[in-house]
Amino acid sequence: MKCLLLLQGLLLFSVINAQNKDFTAYQTTIPGSSVKFKMVPIQGGSFTMGSSDKDKLHKPDEGPQKSVSIAAFWMGEHEVTYDEFLLFFNDQNTSVNSEVDAVTRPTPQYIDLSWGMGKVGGYPVNSMSHMTALMYCRWLYKKTGQFYRLPSEAEWEYASRAGKPTAYYFGDDSSKLKEYAWFASNSGNKYHQVGQKKPNAWGLYDMLGNVAEWTLDQYDANYFTTIGATANNPVIPPASKYPKSVRGGGYMDNASALRCAARDKSLASWNKRDPQMPKSKWWLTDGMQVGFRLVRPLQQPSADEINAFFNKYLGTK
Repeated sequence: MKCLLLLQGLLLFSVINAQNKDFTAYQTTIPGSSVKFKMVPIQGGSFTMGSSDKDKLHKPDEGPQKSVSIAAFWMGEHEVTYDEFLLFFNDQNTSVNSEVDAVTRPTPQYIDLSWGMGKVGGYPVNSMSHMTALMYCRWLYKKTGQFYRLPSEAEWEYASRAGKPTAYYFGDDSSKLKEYAWFASNSGNKYHQVGQKKPNAWGLYDMLGNVAEWTLDQYDANYFTTIGATANNPVIPPASKYPKSVRGGGYMDNASALRCAARDKSLASWNKRDPQMPKSKWWLTDGMQVGFRLVRPLQQPSADEINAFFNKYLGTK
């Protein structure tokens, strides 16, 4: 029995070592194109999530602070760009707006929802719904064989902080924010090419500002109570179309909305100018500040688990 336990222990140690050996930054070319994206390793660990009620900028939905444990994952070095997204949008091998196919691509935009701020050339994709961002992830899984998804709120904040307990990932002094982020004070009321500002300690660009980023979670004002006392990889699954959780702040937001602990939520008014009836489930006429970033968990789920995930999270359109 001791020999068997020792053998099992050695096998487990070998598996963990092999995973850690491969757990490095990597760059992937999307099949059928020359477009590349980079994924950065985020080691697992625990952190204090939320903001203190003693913080003058604290909001009720940012606490009470809680210790949260996160498993290792890769995260996109920057927000998903139009260069990447348009491969999905223009994929002639994928059905358009199908209710039958597992992977379907968006209907055409009735107007340019980049609003002239820039597309090809490293600009973050914007104005898409939570469903559209997840469908891109599903398409990318089919193209690459690797499971990509949106980050949970907890994963997003853990990655953004990069070990820092301060308001921003560079400290508490908001006067330095212009070095790290595009926001209301320096954006000129438009988003900018990714990777132009300083990254955080883990090499992630534009975690704050530029475009705000979708997370997996349904927004819950009582998040810290809902996730429970033992918070290991917490996520609040979708229950309805609105509201979903958004993080990071965008180019139109002020400095306080870009704090690592700051939380935002999607609203039906983000599509108020859409003249279509029913309104588009793919695009947001008034959500021009919203984009997304990829996550890939270190522990790759099985094919059945991946399909179950997408069926679950794409169920609230």
